[in-house]
Amino acid sequence: MSADPFMIMKNIEKSFNGVPVLKKVTLEIQRGEIHALLGENGAGKSTLMNVLGGVHQPDNGLINLNGEAVKMTTPRVSQAHGISFIHQELNVVPDLRVYENMFLGSELRNKIGFLKVEEMCRQTSSVLEQLGVSINPKEYVRNLDTSYKQLIEIAKALLHKSSLIIMDEPTSSLAEHEVNRLFKLMNNLKNSGVSIIYISHKLKEIKKVCDRYTVLRDGEVVGTGCIENESLDTITKLMVGKSISEDRFIHGHSFGPVLLEVNHLTSEGLFNNIDFTVRKGEILGFTGLAGDGRTELFESLFGYRKNYSGSIKINNQPVKIDHPSKAIKAGIGLVPKDRKENAIIKDLSVVHNMSLSAMRNFEKFGFIRDQLENQIFQSYKEKLNIKVHNAGITIDKLSGGNQQKVIIAKWLEVNTDIIIFDNPTQGIDVGAKQEIYHHIITLAEQGKAVIILSSEAPEVLKICHNIYVMYQGEITARFKGEEATEDEIMSYATGSKREAHQIG
Repeated sequence: MSADPFMIMKNIEKSFNGVPVLKKVTLEIQRGEIHALLGENGAGKSTLMNVLGGVHQPDNGLINLNGEAVKMTTPRVSQAHGISFIHQELNVVPDLRVYENMFLGSELRNKIGFLKVEEMCRQTSSVLEQLGVSINPKEYVRNLDTSYKQLIEIAKALLHKSSLIIMDEPTSSLAEHEVNRLFKLMNNLKNSGVSIIYISHKLKEIKKVCDRYTVLRDGEVVGTGCIENESLDTITKLMVGKSISEDRFIHGHSFGPVLLEVNHLTSEGLFNNIDFTVRKGEILGFTGLAGDGRTELFESLFGYRKNYSGSIKINNQPVKIDHPSKAIKAGIGLVPKDRKENAIIKDLSVVHNMSLSAMRNFEKFGFIRDQLENQIFQSYKEKLNIKVHNAGITIDKLSGGNQQKVIIAKWLEVNTDIIIFDNPTQGIDVGAKQEIYHHIITLAEQGKAVIILSSEAPEVLKICHNIYVMYQGEITARFKGEEATEDEIMSYATGSKREAHQIG
């Protein structure tokens, strides 16, 4: 490793509306290293990377690249300097084809200006093959699963042969085998001299793939060093200012009667013969690998998908749910896994995103009572520790963790008896995770029936009373939370074992 950094951001300062977000931040990146940029949501990571990516201009500070001072005035200038930014919130265009997304803004043309479509398709296929995926370059992106959209973002960075790649939560939508393939590719890039800034809240990934780290807290650098020399607990303390327990949460309380009962629920090609019950006060977890059918199962339960057979009972009364409005009326709420596409309206204010599904609570004679709406939001802001200085700003200005808290506030205001959380802490830092876990447990203690869908076995082990494991659309195991282990869950999630444990 050379003594002179390949890239240095020195004493970067940035404020928004008079609020300091970055305070004299210095970040050094060596050539051919994978550098972890860590911190809680709102710590300043995204803002710092947006400065490097040309999205924001710093108030003070400088950027040196290869020993020369540079000004990243626009994203195009940053890209011209060999920097690619893979954003956490996917920036693919759903109504364009795969190859069109790959070459957007840098299309290949012949001498008379016509697009060289077949050449772009060939290069697209070649780069995707490096990631071990086979996607038709002419397929519309809207038809692809989220994990494939994520891989297209990564492939686009490879296509441009970048010297520095910023990866913001690149594994949040990927299955385990895709993550392993990505890590292998990252190491190959590192060995060829490409530098990577890796942003993730999954500290085990950081330990596995990164060389060095820098931690931000409240817009300041609070630690930097070699990953191999630090324990995960030390890094966590730097991020949140305190130690975070990895123990199972203690939330013992008695359950009420069965609130939701599902029998023989089936949708061809998605899930088959699903049976389960949830009682008042119970937190029930569903886990498995990507493609196990759990998201489709609960989208059906919420009325988003209509083609299914079987029966659903709420409070022992049969219900037919074929639209989300009917689900809400029946007492079911859903916090979806894809915030950007299914949970927020990015051009609406924070406060309006909170009130959107419970508008009748704020309406009188056909008018919205703004004062009441703001009062209610302030109460949720304090209760959920939502970090926002002005509830009138659009929700896309908030970090992922704070967006998630606004979505939770929305469903708290709707006040359904059954709440489904699909990957509730995806892309959220360890401190915010703890807060969300506590809020989920509080809901159960209040008598709500809570269902957690999560790809992370440690998450369901931490907070669920009972756990169901799915594989290829079927339930392969049922565990009491305190009796399950991560290894055992994975053996059923991969299909190597079948049903052996029954919840008593």
